This record gives sequence, structure tokens and C-alpha cells, in this order.
Amino acid sequence: MANSRKLNSVNLARQVEEGLSTLLPAGSSILVGLSGGVDSVVLLHLLHQIAPRFFWKINALHVHHGISPNADCWADFCAALCARLNIPLCIERVDIAPLRAQGLEAAARTLRHAAFSNQYCDFVALAHHADDQVETLFLQLLRGAGVKGASAMPVLSKADGPALSGYTGRHKVVRPLLHSPRQEILVYAAEHDLQWVEDESNADDSYPRNFLRHQLLPLLGEKFPAYRDTLTRSTQHFAEAGELLDDLARIDAGQAMSAETLSVAALQALSLPRAKNLLRYYLHRLGASMPQVVQLDDMLHQLCGARDDAVVCVSFGGGEWQVRRYQGRVYALRAPGEFDRNLVLPWQGEAALDWPATGTNIRFLQAVGQGISLAKLQRAKVTLRQRRGGESLRPSSNAVTRTLKNLLQEHRVPPWQRDRLPLLYCGEELVCVPGVAIAAEYQSAEGVAGILVQLA
Repeated sequence: MANSRKLNSVNLARQVEEGLSTLLPAGSSILVGLSGGVDSVVLLHLLHQIAPRFFWKINALHVHHGISPNADCWADFCAALCARLNIPLCIERVDIAPLRAQGLEAAARTLRHAAFSNQYCDFVALAHHADDQVETLFLQLLRGAGVKGASAMPVLSKADGPALSGYTGRHKVVRPLLHSPRQEILVYAAEHDLQWVEDESNADDSYPRNFLRHQLLPLLGEKFPAYRDTLTRSTQHFAEAGELLDDLARIDAGQAMSAETLSVAALQALSLPRAKNLLRYYLHRLGASMPQVVQLDDMLHQLCGARDDAVVCVSFGGGEWQVRRYQGRVYALRAPGEFDRNLVLPWQGEAALDWPATGTNIRFLQAVGQGISLAKLQRAKVTLRQRRGGESLRPSSNAVTRTLKNLLQEHRVPPWQRDRLPLLYCGEELVCVPGVAIAAEYQSAEGVAGILVQLA
């Protein structure tokens, strides 16, 4: 057990090497998260010692948050350390100000994860240890977390969101020190005469994690010396229960989930606990923030209980996400930002244009006998505009002129998207609504050069 084995650097090095040798293929590229603290310094030193035997390529990333007045000194320390070890280092400077509403710790964590996701590597190595595992469990339980929140951090995991609480990079995350108590890491650092920096905020017990680390857990250790091992086993039990809940959600999803939407009828047919479980699973699959208990209850109540014609929109995740309902389907999406309703964007033959209202690209693809006749577009200036109301067009030569409102409803375009769609005009004539219709008089004939307009 972690608390009963002899604490020395040989044991720690052997444990890390044996654990990683079966998890990381030879020749892997490993990016070490280097804060400059003792945990990350020890991890970097260990991997530097082990890497040549497995032909691993070691790099490091230091995220400069700029919160502490000592932040520049920490970055300089990391640069000097990596230079001595001949390890490439990337220093990523981030601005925490726009995210301060999340809270200082949460904002810093979000920015670290974003910095990692921008790097190229096979694995991200983080210095979480056994004490971190226990502290995280306590914090989650004190927040009223469910089974998933109380689950253990795994030694190796895909970076798909939960592993790093929002980290969505393509790398896998490895935690080589996860079974080692912090005291063992300190012993290793002392035996190898390692230097590190101290974040002054770690001594501030007003932070919940520091209170646990300095006040509660030492007291707990006096009465229950093996608490790290026993609580770690509990987190593993929670993790297994979470996997079973996911299995149940996959069964309940069946044909209910498609095209990033979820059937309201499927939720209504389930018991309340199973409906909550399915809704959480659906949100997780889309990478959405996980709503709080009260938010989830309100969300489920509105989705399943509102009138069929009611407008349902529930914000969560600090206002960054929305859940909506339309024609019996649940939609989870990022909250749309503001946009200029008077925007007029000229098209002069570009292959693509940015469309701010939807945060997407409009692509213009050359075609023959399809799409919009290029020759007819030469009649007047071609522009992209917002919907203003009252627009109409004739979608085919044997059809009557239809209002745009009617066409959008017929094509089941969700109401919150309708005012943001780009409308292509030639002069003052509405030519095309991408994905919906092309005016009959502008459609390309067989063998005639055309252009396809698509939202990417």
C-alpha cells in the first residue's frame, strides 16, 4: 500500500517506469505540464531519466497565467530547468481577465486545458498524485457531486472532456504519479537535490483545496493512516458505477439520439432517474458543460412538460450553453453571440467567406449543371445579407412563390437559426438561402457553369 512502502527515489522511479512501459508505446511524444512546482519538476526529471530506454520524445509546456507577481520568475525557472535537461519548452501566456466570472481557479484551469489542446503530442503527462486524488474526491462530495463527479482520475485516459474537466484535445492524458503520495515525491526531490518554485497561493487556506490539504487531511491521517488507499478504492468504485450508468444510457438512447439531437418522447418514456441519466449522457457526448442538479431538474421538466408549441430554452454552464426543444427533439448548443443584423457582405468570387452570425464559413464550390448559374450572377452586385422579414422566392419553375418563413418551417430549420442564416442576393433579388432553396430563375441548367453555396 502507498502509505506503508518505504519512501525512496528508487521505488518511485521503478514504479513509474513499470507503470508507463505497458501504457506508452516506444517512440511516443510526451508533453509534460510543467508549473515549476515540486510535483511537475519531479515528473519531468523522472521522464527525462526513463525516456531514452523507450525512445520517448519529451517536451514541456508552462502556462503563464500572469496571476501571481512571481509568474515571470516561474517561467524563467522552467526555461532554465528545461535548458539544463535539453528538453524543449513552450511557454504559453494566457489572459485570465475575460474568464474571471468563472472564478480564479476555474478560469486558470480552463486556460491551461486550452493551451494543452493547442499542442502536438501523443500524450499529455500531468503530475497529479495520490493526495490530489483524495482532495478532489472531498471537493466533489462537498459540492454534492454524483457518481461521475466522485469517480477516480485514471492513470491513462482519453482527453475527451471529463478527464481534464473541459480539455478537448486529441491527446491522451497520463498521470504517472497518481498512485504515489506527495511525501514520496518530496523524498525523491530531496534525494536528487532538485529545486522548484513555491506558489504563494498554496499557503492560503481560504482556497478549499488548501484547507483540505493543510487542515483536514493531516487530522484525518492521525486517525486513519491508510485513508489515501481506502478513499482511492472508493473513487474506483464510483468510476465503475459511472461506467454502468453510461451503459444504461447507451441502451436507453437506442434510436433516440441522432444528428446531435435527442428525442423528447424517449425522455418522457423513462423513469425520472433514467431520464436524468440519459440527458446527462447526451450533454456529455456533445462536450457540453454538466448542469447543476437544480438546472438539470428544471431542464428535464421544461423539455418534457411544456406545451408542444412552447419555446423552451434553458441556459446552463455559466450561460455558455443552451438546451432547446423543437419538433419533439432536444438540441444542446453553445449560446449564440451577438451579431450585426445590418451586415452586408459582398461576394467577389472568393472560395469561402466567414459568416459572423453563425460563426461558420460559407463555401462557394464550382459545379456544372448544379446550384446557381454563374452567368446570371453577373447581372448585378452579389451580396450576403441577414433576414429582415417579408422575403420570398420561387423554389422551382413549377412552384408558386413562397415566403421565406414558410420555406424555413418546411425545411425544419430551428427558429433560433432562422434570423442568422445568410441570404444571397443579386442586386435586390433574393437568389439563394443555403441549404433551403435557390430561386428558380437563377438555377443552373444542364451543362452550365454553376456555384454551390454551403454553410461549413
